[in-house]
Amino acid sequence: METGQALDHEPGPAVRVKKKQRDRLIRLAAAHSEWVLGFADEVWWSRLAQPDLHAWADHKPVRLREMTLPNEDADPKAIACYGILRADTQEVLVRFVDGRPVSPVTTAFLTWIGALLKADGKKALLLVWDNASWHVSKEVRSWVRAHNRRAKREGGVRILICQLPVKSPWLNRIELKWVHAKRAVAEPDRLLSQTELIGRICSYFTCKYVGHLKQTIAKKVA
Repeated sequence: METGQALDHEPGPAVRVKKKQRDRLIRLAAAHSEWVLGFADEVWWSRLAQPDLHAWADHKPVRLREMTLPNEDADPKAIACYGILRADTQEVLVRFVDGRPVSPVTTAFLTWIGALLKADGKKALLLVWDNASWHVSKEVRSWVRAHNRRAKREGGVRILICQLPVKSPWLNRIELKWVHAKRAVAEPDRLLSQTELIGRICSYFTCKYVGHLKQTIAKKVA
């Protein structure tokens, strides 16, 4: 192990500070009924790799094999999605991505979540997530500031962010949800199509499928 790397059971000073910030948000959300604490993250759902599973069998142990992609299969090998765990309702809401997580997709996801919470009569989202590049980019930080000014002026859901340090997944409650979900949707005997996999994920979280977020690429100015 590299020197200075924080262990789960031996968090470093930076992790302790972030944990205190996260716990403060938890207390704030509990004290304000119009505020929502949300644990957000992105995850890749592989159609080929199988999760680690343990199971009892009468005769032979259950073994999951890694799938291979047929030449005629046009679906992607893996699907990315954004997700947020609402601490008030324990709901996990997901949005799948055409492509990979990037700053414009992140702001589109936050816009969507904000609209849902506003419809629920909420006034603030206390957001816990890590410091992935598409979370801390200049574009996202500028968007959040502009969004909060607009929410204060016109009415809407303000976003307060607690960014967790790297390699501290135990501080983000949605991480365990991903682990259990991957085990639950696994298919040991055949390759799932993209549609089937998405259907299983939405069914597991009992959430509605909403159209994919689009990964846009800025055009270069000649």
